[in-house]
Amino acid sequence: MSSQPDTIVLIHGFWVTPRSWEHWITRYKAKGFRVLAPAYPGFDVEVEALNADPTAVEHLEVAEILDSLQGLIHDLDKPPILMGHSAGGVFTQLLLDRGHGACGVAINSAPTEGVVVTPLSQIRATFPILRNPANRHKAVGLTYDQWRYAFTNTFPEDQAKATYERYHVPASGHVFFGSALANVRPGHGDTYVDYHNADRKPLLFLSGENDHLMPPKVQASNAKHYKAPGTVTEHVVIPGRAHLMPAEDGWEAVADQALDWALAHA
Repeated sequence: MSSQPDTIVLIHGFWVTPRSWEHWITRYKAKGFRVLAPAYPGFDVEVEALNADPTAVEHLEVAEILDSLQGLIHDLDKPPILMGHSAGGVFTQLLLDRGHGACGVAINSAPTEGVVVTPLSQIRATFPILRNPANRHKAVGLTYDQWRYAFTNTFPEDQAKATYERYHVPASGHVFFGSALANVRPGHGDTYVDYHNADRKPLLFLSGENDHLMPPKVQASNAKHYKAPGTVTEHVVIPGRAHLMPAEDGWEAVADQALDWALAHA
């Protein structure tokens, strides 16, 4: 039996569902891989249904998401390639730290605990949520203009509008506030990883140069936090890209770059 991974797990981020991976799923399946794109608990409905009734979003917990992903991976015959976008990049890091996966690719990843870099564009992109403490207990959606700035600032206008209609759902204010406050609380929070874990599998950060929501500085700092000798941690910036790289024109090259790196390091 080949030791090379035959399964790819694609982990979506906030304000979207697994639908945001639709192009990558098709491409990777055509290359002969089994592709799993699990939804967060309660997100296994269509985008339109989740927008109509966001109750599942309001009740979301990081631990619940992580338990669901660990259960999925545990049932596989051999460790898969893990790829996560935005908040999915955090879950990719959490899973690798816990011994899951053959390697990981974090795409425009949100930061894990201890990464305190906050570029101005990130502050602007997240301000609509963080400005109101009451959002902590709500499912918080983005207006189109907010989506345009945070997710699709490099997209043509018609494509930006199309992605908003096809992919956008509310995000959990509870989880978002918890992540934002992780660095001002004592102890280990939901997004803690052991940066000195010598058993952690290889990890690549892919950053869109023009990402407003999670700029490259965030991933560069995140990558530098990993200190264990003998582990592989790399960071690559892709020119001209916005936050929603899995759906941006030219996504094929990004998908192939992520897969080629993963196969070379798994």
